[in-house]
Amino acid sequence: MSAFVDSAPPLLNASRFRAAHEVDWTRLERLLTRIEKRSVRVLSDDDLLALPLLYRSTLSSLSVARETSLDRALIAYLEQLCARAYFQLYGVSDSAWRDLGHFFTRGWPGAVASLWRETLVMAFLTIAGTVAAYMLVRADPSWYGGIVPQGLASGRDPGASAETLRATLYHSREDGLGVFASFLFGHNAQIAIFAFALGFAFVVPTALLIFYNGLMLGAMIAVFAGKGLGLNFLAWLAIHGTTELFAVIIAGAAGMRIGTAIAFPGRRARMEAVVAAGRTAAVATAGVVLMLAVAAILEGVGRQVVTSDGTRAVIGAAMLAAWLVYYYGIGRRHAQRSPD
Repeated sequence: MSAFVDSAPPLLNASRFRAAHEVDWTRLERLLTRIEKRSVRVLSDDDLLALPLLYRSTLSSLSVARETSLDRALIAYLEQLCARAYFQLYGVSDSAWRDLGHFFTRGWPGAVASLWRETLVMAFLTIAGTVAAYMLVRADPSWYGGIVPQGLASGRDPGASAETLRATLYHSREDGLGVFASFLFGHNAQIAIFAFALGFAFVVPTALLIFYNGLMLGAMIAVFAGKGLGLNFLAWLAIHGTTELFAVIIAGAAGMRIGTAIAFPGRRARMEAVVAAGRTAAVATAGVVLMLAVAAILEGVGRQVVTSDGTRAVIGAAMLAAWLVYYYGIGRRHAQRSPD
């Protein structure tokens, strides 16, 4: 009788332990089986988010089972389950080329497509800043110096003659268009990086940066338009600016996704919402880096090879159309749901 009483509590504890955690173990096993039979792509976003959480929970269960000397069969089962989960979460991919192809065909366009609401907000801020600065500078040119940094202006200000401004658009060797374009590219790249990184501060710095970027664009347009060169400037800008400015807007949208997840996590735990938002934002921002590289190539082409306004405008429009089709045609089918 004494031996029976001593052995009863561990058996009871083991049963309770299994009953308390078996739902998570079963779900983890089911997800792992689906991945092993097909691939990780068959899992939904919710399952993907749950996978590491279920792994850590099962690992914790294994630790408890070992420390309390529970059923050997249960320990062996949990060890096998944790090993399978570890391999799927941290194992080496079977094909780097497949991962790269997945990034370009699904991951990148899908991430950007899922940011369409944030992208619209950032595009609106850019346009609003552009219009506001254009109207201010056209009404009072003294506003220009307070908006555009001297390094970016580099003599392209309201006091410059039409001939000087025209030369900056068509004669790069004589008037330093290459320096100006490189500075403009570097400036936009910095704006993109900071717009993404500062999204953690509840979006406010990101929104201000994007709006300020629009202000500078509007001020520059006003200067060239004041000398009758507004369309010429837009054509010069279009060949690389459609890609470059779009990249900045997407970076701002990625920062906004993270900031709003922090401020408004919805029905999810705050950390879970931030992790999900951060994953989408990081993939989109990785694509932004590639967009900026493409813009740099186009800038060189537009500065050294293409000098026709019509050709520049056509190339710029074609690039914008290509990005839109890529993101909202291909990417829409693979868009990741935002945390709610």
